[in-house]
Amino acid sequence: MVDVGEKEASDRRAVARAVVRMAPETIAALRRGDAPKGDVVGTARIAGIQAAKRTAELIPLCHPLPLTFVDVSVEMSERELALTAEARTRAETGVEMEAMTAAAVAALTVYDMVKGLERGVEIAEVVLLEKSGGRHDWRR
Repeated sequence: MVDVGEKEASDRRAVARAVVRMAPETIAALRRGDAPKGDVVGTARIAGIQAAKRTAELIPLCHPLPLTFVDVSVEMSERELALTAEARTRAETGVEMEAMTAAAVAALTVYDMVKGLERGVEIAEVVLLEKSGGRHDWRR
């Protein structure tokens, strides 16, 4: 791990997005709440939040962070589900990995919950959208 002991704690924020592509019929089932495993959107949101809290256990060189906020929001279009994760902390290092882990695990949860409806589901992207705090702010 990188030594961040000499750095000053500051407010940090990161936003990441994962996009899951599927057939319009599968999206329609999500909208109706007809997925065989239950509430896909609600379950994916909770899975993403839980994942953010466990990032340091999953990514070997990540620092464990005291998260002050994590949320996953969901937008549906005709063929895509966009999962946007936001993570915040006050720490010596950033929360990019927590936001990206939340988005990725939320997307994997969607995949798991709809694979019985459609095998062609695709996790199309997991990207960092923005980060703030620390030395440099950044935006995609």
